Order: sequence, then structure tokens, then C-alpha cells
Amino acid sequence: MSRRTSRVILATGLVVTAAVALTACSSGSSSGGDSSPAADLAIGSTDLSGVCPANVVIQTDWNPEAEHGHLYDMLGTDYTIDAQNKTVSGPLMSKGEYTGVNVEIRAGGPAIGFQTVTSQMYTDPDILLGYVSTDEAVQLSADMPTTAVYTPLDIAPTMIMWDPETYPDAKGVKDVLADGATVRYFGGSAYMEYLMAAGIIPESQTDGSYDGTPASFVAAGGKDAQQGFASAEPYIYQNEVADWMKPVKYQLINDLGYPIYYGAVSVRSEDVTAKADCLKALVPVMQQAEVDFYTDPQQTVDLILKLVDEYDTGWVYTQGVADYSIDTSLAIGLVSNGPNDTIGDFEDSRVSDVFDKIVPVFEKLGTPPADGLKATDIYTNEFIDTSIGLSK
Repeated sequence: MSRRTSRVILATGLVVTAAVALTACSSGSSSGGDSSPAADLAIGSTDLSGVCPANVVIQTDWNPEAEHGHLYDMLGTDYTIDAQNKTVSGPLMSKGEYTGVNVEIRAGGPAIGFQTVTSQMYTDPDILLGYVSTDEAVQLSADMPTTAVYTPLDIAPTMIMWDPETYPDAKGVKDVLADGATVRYFGGSAYMEYLMAAGIIPESQTDGSYDGTPASFVAAGGKDAQQGFASAEPYIYQNEVADWMKPVKYQLINDLGYPIYYGAVSVRSEDVTAKADCLKALVPVMQQAEVDFYTDPQQTVDLILKLVDEYDTGWVYTQGVADYSIDTSLAIGLVSNGPNDTIGDFEDSRVSDVFDKIVPVFEKLGTPPADGLKATDIYTNEFIDTSIGLSK
């Protein structure tokens, strides 16, 4: 529950502070196997050593979780956990073979002082890739331009949920609102600014006091609706919130007309050209890792649960939530090939649509995008291997 408080605010780009670079150190580390350098490993069919940095650094937006499984799947059994700095590193693997470089995956959220991933990327040049949502990329483009090169989530998991016992006839948010519900959300969230501006949710029926905990939702006894993540909260509220323990229903913000790409893997925009040779080889490895993760996730989930335990940020993540996340992400299309047979690519018309919707929102908020910014500046399919996708 509290896992989502800063994550959503960060995704909107509305909280930007000076970042403090986190550097890896040996203290507080443990190994999942032999932690010696990978120089003695034979390089397999994919060789990144000639084109990518020796250590590929990836900054995530939150604590380790199943939604990040495609990253952690690139680690084999020989990894080193730095519990102090909330990182895990080891030989970067593809389909069980060494690629000639190492990968370092850094936790976000509390591990980086709840700063945006974008600000981290511009503070620490060692970071090659980071999770940046469409709205964050637009809003921060003037000073910190980023370009998405791969999207592990085809549809954003952000949703608005309600109690089906209180609203038994509700099919969607519109019905709940018609019955008088108030929608609780994180104040300042870009998606809600858009939904209010578009008249989809009346401002008079919103409450920006959500703090990420279930307390207010439970206290309202089902009267209020509330934002959350479709890949987590429905399971958590039904199975892990002791004062609730019953189902909720929800509607995705994607289906309310806000189809951003959430947590897209991105680079500093200048690196689209500067790191093109690396990205051309690396992005297909990430695509394949996601396919492999959703085909056989348990070994990677075991690592994720171990990382959560060793990082010890106060955040709780269980096998049950991980299982629910994986099953639900596939079932409702949060993770999918989209309209074609390729995983991780962007739909041109969809980016253009959401770009046109969110630019006026940020202009109204006083954080306009870069002058002359175009939708095509914030993403590219240049490095996507169109032959890689989930089996149907």
C-alpha cells in the first residue's frame, strides 16, 4: 500500500529535487553464487562487450517487484546484492548465456529519496537506462529530455477501485461517480489533472489526500473510490488488509482516456544516437528477458523476494502479490504484444494521442514541455526486434 505513495507522484513528474548519486560499495553485500568477475565466462551468441559499457546500470522506479521481472531475469545465479545501496549486480545473461558485460539494477523510490528517475539519470552519468513514464518524459523535457526505447508494460496498471458491495450495479468509474462517490488520489497526479480538465471526473468529487495506505478507504466503509494499481491492490485488499479482506472492482485509467506508457525503459535523449550501437544489441535482450520471465518466472521472483528482504526498506512484498501481478498483468493485457506480435514497442498513434492530451495539462500547471517538443521526440522503436514477442 505505502509502496505506491511516491511511485505515482514520481510518475507524474511533479516532484523533482536535486538527486544524490548512489555509488556501489562492497559493504552490506551478499552473493547468490560466485561473486568473482565474469571474465572467465564464455560469451554466448549475444556479445555486448564491444558496444555497451562494461557495467550496464539501470535505474528502476521502485523497490523490486514482479513488474520489474524482465530486468531481474537478466541476472543468473551469480549476483551480488548491495543491501546498503539497494542494488544488485552480476553478469548480464541472455537465454542462459553470458553477454560479455555486467548489469547493475538499482532500486528506486525510498532508495533514491523518492526522486524522479529522470533526475537520477541526469545526476549520475553512469546510469544508461531508467524507468520514465510518458507524462514524466513530457513534463521534464525542457531541462532533462529522455527518450523511451522499450516498454515492458503495454498498459499502465494505474486504476480507480471501489467496493462492489456498496456499488453493486457499477460497471465503471462513471457509475460510481453518478452514485455520489468521491475519488481519493495522490494530489498533483497528472492523470487526475487530465481527467478533471476533460470533465471525466468532476473536481468536486475528488480528494487529493491519498497517502498510499488503506486506512481512509477502510474507514469510509466502501463509500469512497480510490486510486491504486491493478497488478497489486485488488489482491492486497482482499488478502492482506486485515480490516478489509474482501474484493474490490476497478477501472484502468487507460480505459478512462489516459493511455500513457508507464515506466518505459528510457535513455537521456542524446544517448539515442551516442549509444545507438549498444541499444541496438541490448534492447532485444531485454525483450527476450521479459518473454522468458513470463514463461517461467519463479526463479526471478525468488530473487525479487530476497532483494526486498535484504534491502529492508519497510516495504512488504509477498509471493502472493507477485503471483497475482504476473497472472493479472497477462490476463488483462498490462503485459502484452499490443496490436502486433512484438513485445515492448510503442504505438505511434497512441503516443501522439496522449501527448496532445497532456501538454495542456502541464502548461496549466506551469511546467510546460520543451519548446517545439514533438510526440516522436519522447520515444523510438528504432531498437526493437519485431520478431520477439509473447506466445499467443
